[in-house]
Order: sequence, then structure tokens, then C-alpha cells
Amino acid sequence: MIETIDICGTSVAVVEITPLLSTAAFVEKVQGAAAGAEYLLLKMPPVAGCALNLYPGCVHRMVQVARDSNAAMVYSDYAELTPRGREPHPVIDRQFGSVRDDFDFGSVVLVKTRVLECVLAELPEFSYAAWYAAWLGLSRSGELFHLPETLYEVDRTDTRLSGEKQFDYVNPRNREVQIEMEQAFTAHLRALGAWLPERSQLIDVEEGQFPVEASVIIPVRNRERTVADAVRSALNQKAGFPFNVIVVDNHSTDGTTAILAQLALEDARVIHLIPACDTLGIGGCWNLAVNDPRCGRFAVQLDSDDIYKDETTLQTIVDTFRSERCAMVIGSYELVDFEGRPIPPGLIDHREWTDANGHNNALRINGLGAPRAFFTPLFREIQLPDVSYGEDYAMGIRLSRTYRIGRIYRSLYLCRRWEGNSDASLSISRINAHNTYKDRLRTLELTARLPHS
Repeated sequence: MIETIDICGTSVAVVEITPLLSTAAFVEKVQGAAAGAEYLLLKMPPVAGCALNLYPGCVHRMVQVARDSNAAMVYSDYAELTPRGREPHPVIDRQFGSVRDDFDFGSVVLVKTRVLECVLAELPEFSYAAWYAAWLGLSRSGELFHLPETLYEVDRTDTRLSGEKQFDYVNPRNREVQIEMEQAFTAHLRALGAWLPERSQLIDVEEGQFPVEASVIIPVRNRERTVADAVRSALNQKAGFPFNVIVVDNHSTDGTTAILAQLALEDARVIHLIPACDTLGIGGCWNLAVNDPRCGRFAVQLDSDDIYKDETTLQTIVDTFRSERCAMVIGSYELVDFEGRPIPPGLIDHREWTDANGHNNALRINGLGAPRAFFTPLFREIQLPDVSYGEDYAMGIRLSRTYRIGRIYRSLYLCRRWEGNSDASLSISRINAHNTYKDRLRTLELTARLPHS
């Protein structure tokens, strides 16, 4: 039985779907509800049977906004029911670069029936990605309007911390879903005219003169518990070329500065930089290091929390630069606890990357992997944005527009998860700020990839 609501003479059919559903199931649901309904209210509870309660006036308000805005879809903020009580869950505005398949529209959206039917009529057969492909199609037909009002509440079904959730999309168990999401997104890029063929421009690895072949770059602030492990991990590399370790100590106020000063005394390969100003983000610290005349031909990332997998990491990365002549190399890493014990999902290898389509699919996902390494002349030309989140992603998608990106799928790096990690437990406001910023980066990149007259 399909529920139909009359809102001041406007017919609204209520349809419940799941976020991961097939094209056939989606079409069947819509066909059963669409007759005579100007709008469809799609309810998407996170799991079947969980509480999803519309507040009084919810549908009336959505219809009013849909009419006034002429939007293809309207979505709103909501509240979550948690053990601590009812908590607000604001969502973010959808922009041109909001193309992640996990973009949070919430669990209730209102769509124009006619527009959705047109989108579904051209939708390929998917087993999981029908809703994702459908809202991408809706976005090409009209605005997806965010109403910053709390109009309903839903049970919180995923109680994990933000640091645990962020790797879901690279979990090998989700591989089939991710393949379909990539197919849906690639079709969206083609429809926009923003799809790019395989990138083949190669670097001249002998360009420029450098004091060493490679530099390990470690930005740090207040990591007295971990920074010595990181630096020694870099110094212990066995490589057939000279290298150094440039540590940018961003005005630490704990014991980090003293630890680094001692390490620099013990080993001349450690270059301890303290910025002249105290306003730099992680991106600014990277720019300071790579622009330093002591930086090597290749600049290789190591976070102050983490360590390299073994003594061959640096050699493996440089060999890849030279053999593939790529502008950037990205490895694979393992999630471990502070003592080095593996934690789920284990190896993060970003197998979704392919030479043929990785530079396109990079705009769908929220990260590119680690460790990351850059060809210094190109890095110096582009520079990282001076922020402390998404700065490396900005460089990665920018380089992938033109140049080949090298990938290494075996573990090179141990990413240590502990209570001091900056992303271990983020508030919803911080998560929203991060997602808004990365969507803005994608907006810039997508716009640059569009045909220009």
C-alpha cells in the first residue's frame, strides 16, 4: 500500500528505499507510486526497521521549498536519537563538486516525480548504485536544495568514531559496490563533458639540480610521544642514493622541539626547520620544506604519528618515479594500533585506482592513499594550499589532470591509530567542514576539466 499525502492540493507519494539498491527495484518502487503524484518523498532509513520520525509540518515545508526553488530535490537537516538523547545532525550544501557516493542527504528527500522518472528511464542496470546514479542525474537536471532546518529524526545505527568510519569505502568487502559506484560516476563525468582519457604526460626525472635524491618530509606539532619513532623510521631506510629528513616543527609547545634538536645533533641528515611565523597549516609546512634548497628531487610523506613498513620504502618509491616517470607516487598502508598490531580493515591499497580511469575516479573518493610522494619541480610550481586537511588531495587531483600517477599496492607504511590522532573522533561540525572543503576542491577541479571555449 502506497501512502499518498495531499499538501494544499499537491500530491506527494511516500516511498521507502535503501541507499544501496538495484535499478530494477528502484524503478519498480517509483512506478508503483508515481501515478498522479507531483512529488515523491523518499525515505531511506540507515537500516531496515530503524526509527525514522517526521516532525509535524515536515512534508508541507519540503513541498513549499521545492515549489519556491523549483529544485529537482530538497533535503534537510535532521536529528539523531542516541543513548545521550536527541542530537542535531546538520548536513551541508550540495555543490557542483559534491560527487562522493557517501554524500549525506540524510534519510528523507523530496524529489520531483517527473524529473526522477526521466533520470530512471536512462539509468543502466545496477545492483547497488541506482540511488547514487539517480541523484547524480537529478543534479544535472536541477538544483539539489539543502534546507538548513531540522525536519525529522532517525535512530543512530552507526556508533563508531569518525576515525573508524572513514575507511569503509576501501574495505575489500565493499569492492563490488565500489566498482558500480565508479561506473555510475564515470557516466556522470561523461554526461558533464568532464571525463578525461588516460593521462600519459611523463616527467623528465633529470630535470633540475638537487643536493640529494629524496627528502622525507615530516610536518609536526606537539607529537613528543611519536615523532622520534617517525624520524628514526626514515633514517633507517636502506637506499642506493643520498637522502635527508626535513622535519618542520610547527612551534611545538611540548617536548617535540627538544627531541628534534637532539636527533639533528646525532645525524646530519635531519634538517630541523621552525617556521618564521606561527600561522602555517600542514600545507604551509610542506611548502616550506619542499622549497628549501636542501630538498631532494623527490619529496616523500611521513606523518609524525606513523612509521615506514620496513627499510625498503624509500627505495621502492624512488624506483617507481624513475621507472614510470610519474609526477606523484602513492603507496599502500596498514592500519595498526600504537603497538603495531593490525586493526580492521588492515591493508588500505586503493585498488579502485586504474591507469585508465584512476584520475577520473579520484574525484569520487575522499582520499588517495599513503605514503604520498611528489616530483619536487612540479610541487614547487603548484604548491599545496595552506590548510591542515585535504592539502595533499588537492595536489593529487590537480596533478592527475595532466600527469601519470604511480601506484604501489604492497604495504609501505604503518598508519598508527591512537587517541592522539587528529581524526580519531571528530564532531559533526568538523566532519562537515572537512567535507565541504574537499567538495570545494572537487568543484574547482571539475570546473577546470570541463570543455572551455
